Amino acid sequence: MAARTRYAPDRGLTARMTATMFLLGLVFVGFVAAIIGIGAATHASDAVIVLFAVVIAGGFAIGSLFYSDKIALSTARAVVVSPNDGKEAAYLHGIVDRVCALADMPKPRIAIAPSRLPNAFATGRNADKAVLCVTTEMMSSRFTPEELEAVIAHEMSHVAHKDVQVMTIASFLGVVAALLIRFSFYGELFGGGGGRGRSNNNGGGAYILFIIMGVSIAVYAISFLLIRMLSRYRELAADRSGALLTGQPSALKSALVKVSEGINMIPTKDLRSAEPLNAFFFAPAAHLTRGKSLSTIFSTHPSLERRLAELDKVQQQLNQAR
Repeated sequence: MAARTRYAPDRGLTARMTATMFLLGLVFVGFVAAIIGIGAATHASDAVIVLFAVVIAGGFAIGSLFYSDKIALSTARAVVVSPNDGKEAAYLHGIVDRVCALADMPKPRIAIAPSRLPNAFATGRNADKAVLCVTTEMMSSRFTPEELEAVIAHEMSHVAHKDVQVMTIASFLGVVAALLIRFSFYGELFGGGGGRGRSNNNGGGAYILFIIMGVSIAVYAISFLLIRMLSRYRELAADRSGALLTGQPSALKSALVKVSEGINMIPTKDLRSAEPLNAFFFAPAAHLTRGKSLSTIFSTHPSLERRLAELDKVQQQLNQAR
């Protein structure tokens, strides 16, 4: 999926993306079939409501795909800079130029966000419309040029692998399920008051409504977990391909450790304000705990230990190739 770039192909990424999308499709088809079946049994015009939910979700998906860069930059309060906008901007542009030359891909727009949170993100519907944003703290003297280059290579890998497009499509199914949960909550799936009136004698309307709510919640939960699983793997894939591109897994490892340490020093209230960008960030805006926990399956990113372990494997691969 990294066509026309020098990022190393990742068969595991492709296989997991395909498998996850296939499972999401199966869940969604089963969900729609169940809704239509229940609606037919109650003589409700639920097909129109399902179509309405799909149209709304499609609108959200298109808007997210075409305006993700503007939304993300606005949320981060970032400013697009040129190489002539000062020493800091020139330094950042120089590193991005090198990564783009290594990857043989178009140079994205470059932005800097004023933040004490050491982080970076890249977004955009394709390589020609991409934007790369780095926080001021990420560009501080704490990070070496090699570490910053490794982070940027990681972020540009997301662009090369078209992760924004893939995650938008995957999330579309979850949005549809969420909308149908809302519709069923208000009883809209059964024709509003008229549908409930037909079943008031035996309480069937309320019973069916609870069934729909239960099915909708289950489908949303399954799709949510599948999407988070896909998100975590895409981060591992970006780590791997970025490290292979620069040939310096150790630089990415040290950057990950420094970013994690920096995040743990930020007050919780400040991290909450950055949470909307978690799906885009190099590392999530949350206090990081070591070890395994249930929260891992809900995270958009793998644990720090997992990422460091995978980068050790990349280093071993490079050592064997030399």
